Amino acid sequence: MNRFFPEGTLLDTPDNQRAIQTVSGLAEAALEGRILEARAVLCDGEHNLHVEMPCMEGIIPYLEGAVGIAEGTTRDIALISRVSKPVSFMVQGFENLPDGSRRAVLSRRAAQEKCRFEYLHGLRPGDIIPARVTRLETFGAFCDIGCGLPALLPIASISVSRISHPSDRLTPGMDIFAAIASVEGERICLSQRELLGTWEENASLFSQGDTVAGIIRSVEEYGIFVELTPNLAGLAETREGVRAGQRAGVYIKSILPDKMKLKLILIDAQNTCEAPPPLKYFITQGHLDHWVYSPPGCGKVVETFFTGC
Repeated sequence: MNRFFPEGTLLDTPDNQRAIQTVSGLAEAALEGRILEARAVLCDGEHNLHVEMPCMEGIIPYLEGAVGIAEGTTRDIALISRVSKPVSFMVQGFENLPDGSRRAVLSRRAAQEKCRFEYLHGLRPGDIIPARVTRLETFGAFCDIGCGLPALLPIASISVSRISHPSDRLTPGMDIFAAIASVEGERICLSQRELLGTWEENASLFSQGDTVAGIIRSVEEYGIFVELTPNLAGLAETREGVRAGQRAGVYIKSILPDKMKLKLILIDAQNTCEAPPPLKYFITQGHLDHWVYSPPGCGKVVETFFTGC
């Protein structure tokens, strides 16, 4: 059973709250080697993270802030950006301060190393895991897959329907499911599109003659691609005045499984500032060796093989 989660998952759980309420709770967690969470409230001039807990203050010394800080492979922004957010840590001990108070000495690095060796090192391509989106770039989304450890979800692996930017589909802080696409040393790449349903599964949500909502993803000389779900798009005839990103109403003229196509008629289009809608997953756990998107008998085969490393 997975005992390691993206940072913030444990924060409000009863076990975590009981442990950070008292000094004895922290001491017990230290003896048991448990990972706890609390909110970082300050990154001081020496880049030590100060953590707020009900029973006392905690400090994560600079070199204990993350895997790779001591080696210079992790930048200081990884610590600065944690202020006001939950952080994972293991309790290393307690220290007395000049004013007579005490504080807990914590290590986020130790929590990450435990996560890496007891969880991440056991993952293989095709395993399905929870993740939390932390940062969006033009080429993909960085995700926390456990205790703040990052993995990359490339833009091409976010969905079958093409998007111009990860923000078309994801937002920072969003919890998602993803499959392990590749493992190269400590670098892990993810894929999400295999969990969002095959062409048939998505097409079964609609019927010929329906008028439904969609999002215009691209406008080409030969037609307008309208996304109905993240893994299903159809083609409508060209029309002046429409652009990518607009929300559209479309009439489904025909559904052609043998050609893996939907023919649409664009009814109208309007601008929208809405956040990406929640994702509908067809798979949220287990393992995939092979996934086929295209329907049986279709001339074009779209598939993914998850090969071991």
